[in-house]
Amino acid sequence: MTTSKFEPERFRSPAYLNVLDHTAATDKLFISAACMYCLKHEAEKGFPLEICGLLVGKSSIDGWHVNSVHPVANLNTDRSADRFELDPVGYQRIDRELRGSGNEIIGVYHSHPDCPAKPSPTDLNSAWEGFAYPIISVCAGAATDLLCWTVNASGDAFMAISIEETV
Repeated sequence: MTTSKFEPERFRSPAYLNVLDHTAATDKLFISAACMYCLKHEAEKGFPLEICGLLVGKSSIDGWHVNSVHPVANLNTDRSADRFELDPVGYQRIDRELRGSGNEIIGVYHSHPDCPAKPSPTDLNSAWEGFAYPIISVCAGAATDLLCWTVNASGDAFMAISIEETV
């Protein structure tokens, strides 16, 4: 991904840079190749609009273990090219389906059409502590990057977390 073409000026502004905490995170996102494919495929299918959905699995001392991903409708129709609003009905439906399964919602993913896989101030304003936040960069219709983030202990910025692909 070339920064000049797919990193709009706003991503270099203080407002965007201030949502990044450069402290090294020790947690990881453990995700299967099939789930990674699903994230990228959904993002490409939704291009040029932002898509969103939920990560389901288990949290542990070493991070988030993703068992499945679930697309959820983006209700933001006014700015769906650069904003998402996760459908609460979709969230509640998946949460109900998980009862008694031993799994839970552990994160929210979304895409950034023709932008880097870096969080924005808007992403931070809607983020929950303790969740994993994968962002898929989709440039010219192809998924080019997938990075994962979590809110730092202060709740004022995102920390990058490493992704480990599992079988």
